[in-house]
Amino acid sequence: MNPQAKLVFAISLLSGTTITISSNHWIMAWTGLEINTLAILPLISKTHHPRAIEAATKYFLVQAAASTLILFSSMTNAWQTGQWDITQLTYPTSCLILTAAIAMKLGLAPFHFWFPEVLQGTSLITGLLLSTAMKFPPMTLFFMTSQSLNPTLLTIMALLSAALGGWMGLNQTQTRKILAFSSISHLGWMAIVIVYCPKLALLNFYLYALMTTAVFLTLNSINTLNLSTLMTTWTKTPALSATLMLTLLSLAGLPPLTGFLPKWLIIEELTKQGVAPAATIIALLSLLSLFFYLRLAYCATITLPPHTTNHMKQWHTNKPTSILVAVLAAASITLLPVSPTILTVV
Repeated sequence: MNPQAKLVFAISLLSGTTITISSNHWIMAWTGLEINTLAILPLISKTHHPRAIEAATKYFLVQAAASTLILFSSMTNAWQTGQWDITQLTYPTSCLILTAAIAMKLGLAPFHFWFPEVLQGTSLITGLLLSTAMKFPPMTLFFMTSQSLNPTLLTIMALLSAALGGWMGLNQTQTRKILAFSSISHLGWMAIVIVYCPKLALLNFYLYALMTTAVFLTLNSINTLNLSTLMTTWTKTPALSATLMLTLLSLAGLPPLTGFLPKWLIIEELTKQGVAPAATIIALLSLLSLFFYLRLAYCATITLPPHTTNHMKQWHTNKPTSILVAVLAAASITLLPVSPTILTVV
């Protein structure tokens, strides 16, 4: 793709995100979401492969439907209350429609079916954008309207997301699909706590974005799209494979790694709010996700390939991302263990 075109799309993504997260009026928020959708479509379909075109078409249809629902819910609320302010969403029907629309935007169950298919049809870098940057504007809308949302509905959707994200990821061999189901599972953790403590949901999103970026960039630098290729990486880049294993375990939420922090805080907050059964169920459902993270980690570090592999091996990795990968992976692994020391020094 032309560098000038890439620059235009990148600026459009940044401006669309900024418009949405800084707006108080529903029409401006909707405009930012539309700019984002239109900017990411050429990046999804840039390879001109049938799978990429299919992914771009699916993404466009789902996002267009979600944007229409957002506009409809805000118009219904304005009709009933005379308010276009995002934080003044008080009409119950509008709240339900908005919850469904944002869930569709994010890929939260039961509106999650498009996300693994779209991610499978794109490159790893575009998949990274779809998993992190494109989810930030809808998350901010959830954050701003959190006091109006229905806790029961969100809890059901969150538990469904954690269950389906873990269950459907078990049998996958494509790394992009595994990371898509991982994203759906993490969204469940964010959705369950957004009503009770919105800042905690945002913290979870930031740490999820940090760890997912580290995993995607690592897979991109070793050019790995499926588990059979991942099995050959230990002989080429043992240090990177070991780091990938620790980052995946952090993403799974194992202590004392960074990914344990949001899960710990969310379970504590849910217990304080008197919804300990939901906290117990979602904690148990995270064991499903833990299985496929362990499977990825096992393939990356413990499995050695036979000497007669049929596919070509790279003799080096893509260098430009190595420093960024090192910084992100270090943060993904050590942020929680090191934080008491930092607080003591500060």
